[in-house]
Amino acid sequence: MRFQEKVCGLLILAAFSGLAEAQSFPNRPINMVVGFAPGGGTDIAARIIAKPFAEAIGVNVVVENRAGAGGNIATDMVAKANPDGHTILLANVGSMAVAPHQIANLPYDPLKDLAPLTMAVVFANVLVVHPSVPAQSLSEYVKLANSRPNGLAYGTSGIGGAGHLAGELFRLVAKANLVHVPYKGGGPSMTDLVGGQIPSVFASAPSAVPQIKAGKIRALATTGATRSQFLPNVPTIAELGYPGYEATNWYAYVAPGKTPKPVIDRLNRDLVKVLNTPELREQLQAQGMEPQPGTSEELGRYIQREYNTWGKVVKEAGIKAE
Repeated sequence: MRFQEKVCGLLILAAFSGLAEAQSFPNRPINMVVGFAPGGGTDIAARIIAKPFAEAIGVNVVVENRAGAGGNIATDMVAKANPDGHTILLANVGSMAVAPHQIANLPYDPLKDLAPLTMAVVFANVLVVHPSVPAQSLSEYVKLANSRPNGLAYGTSGIGGAGHLAGELFRLVAKANLVHVPYKGGGPSMTDLVGGQIPSVFASAPSAVPQIKAGKIRALATTGATRSQFLPNVPTIAELGYPGYEATNWYAYVAPGKTPKPVIDRLNRDLVKVLNTPELREQLQAQGMEPQPGTSEELGRYIQREYNTWGKVVKEAGIKAE
């Protein structure tokens, strides 16, 4: 058999194999992996989405928390999982666009080892403080930080996460004496803030908004380019004297890199369908998250842009991995 015929035969076989796999998908529960502890923004979003997604795709969807290393442990796990569509990750900016610039021997390449499915939600972070903190405004917060020889601590969901990026970008532009304290998720950092163990947190809206509304913490500013529709009375950092400042957070669905295209298309179709339903949008918006589902190609381009953008910030801020 000639070489060209062999290649043609292999391509046809691969196409039929992918089609057969897609036709039998899904044939068991889907693991929706989250890289942070329960109670944080990623976990909250995953659990809101999991039930209607299970109904749409026709099998159980199990949320699995694999906390640690700013989401990198979970991301590596999914990158190496069987690429059959039954393991997906609700990823965030940290493990997809920051970690590669921090860690020389990162065991996965987010641009090659993971396949984009769809954007899930986009939202701003919020700088919140414990009620005992005397600063009533962002300017007073900076003055307080700079008045302390050892600086003022701020917590986040972990090194390289969206909160850390927002905090370091603010530290640079405000020339504020801030000290980063990483946690294994937004839930633990919010627990410590409410309990008074840490004075401030750059938090995700899902973990912060309920505590703000309950009066347990105080919001000073949000990190988006415009005011959050969920916290309309809280000004942005940009409008409080730091024009151009912007650090948004996002959660997006990805699968192992070699997942067949028909399976990716099926996952995208059902996730987008669910994320566009009025009931689910209302639930996510109540948590401070704005659903922005789209095509896998759109997500791929977005991740590439974020990869390039935050690579520059990591270098300038000298953000180091643990």
